[in-house]
Amino acid sequence: MKKIRQQKMLELVQNNKISTQEELTDLLIKAGFKATQATISRDIKELGLIKTTDKNGVLHYTASRGQKGVKSNHDYIFSSSVISISHAVNDIVIKCYAGMANAACAVLDNIDFPEVLGTLAGDDTILVIAKSESDAVSLINKLNSLR
Repeated sequence: MKKIRQQKMLELVQNNKISTQEELTDLLIKAGFKATQATISRDIKELGLIKTTDKNGVLHYTASRGQKGVKSNHDYIFSSSVISISHAVNDIVIKCYAGMANAACAVLDNIDFPEVLGTLAGDDTILVIAKSESDAVSLINKLNSLR
């Protein structure tokens, strides 16, 4: 059932501009699937769905993993979301435009930098915990190259 639900999710995301998990959940329920917000959230992560901006500036889910051009999509999402990057010891703070931190953080999580212990995204800020201060400096250089 999970595989079928996830296939339907991909189909829905490809054929609709879905901006929220609630919209996706509603569409799945209308299609006959039982879905909770927690299940949808896990599926979104497993499928590698990320939010991107269309030509009108509207955020919506898109599939990213395994598609041609993912690296350039990641670069675009990150570079268009981030305002500044700074650090204190091994903590990195990334300031983003309002509402863009989750998309930028998803990019970081998908790239899977070895220096990162974990990430936490709010509305306009990402906290990245690096393994060490030298890892933080190295990571900042990598992140700045994405901008």
